[in-house]
Amino acid sequence: MKHCAFIGLGSNLANPSGQVLQAMRSIDRLPGTCVLACSSLYRSAPVGYLEQPDFINAVVRIETSLAPLALLQALLALEQENGRTREFQNAPRTLDLDVLLYDNVQQQQHGLTLPHPQMHKRAFVLLPLLEIAPDCVIPGIGGAARAMQECTEQQLEKLPHGA
Repeated sequence: MKHCAFIGLGSNLANPSGQVLQAMRSIDRLPGTCVLACSSLYRSAPVGYLEQPDFINAVVRIETSLAPLALLQALLALEQENGRTREFQNAPRTLDLDVLLYDNVQQQQHGLTLPHPQMHKRAFVLLPLLEIAPDCVIPGIGGAARAMQECTEQQLEKLPHGA
């Protein structure tokens, strides 16, 4: 059975744009998974720990036969393959991959909360999400476009294609 999911991608170390673009290709090669749409790349300021470089962010829409937890495990393995370390919360990172949405599932289990618990508060998630899914509804929250209206103070820079 195929499921629709949205994955948030971010990086601020070791060629961040390259990291995000490579991760998009790697996600497309996961078992039973196909990338259906990729947002543009966006530059955003760090959140939480501010003494670090800006992030490059994007969102992809995928079709997958992986269950939510299996998808998360596959994404965590991709992070590790790309040198991700977890020194402290909000630390700089080579790659960050988050399951944002999985069908209309609402759940909390084993380190996976769906929808992603902070996504509706983050312009660097919402703007790329809306680019590829303009009518997206976040289960339990409402329309992503409405949530984006609450994030207008968060500055994003859309990068030129191929940047």
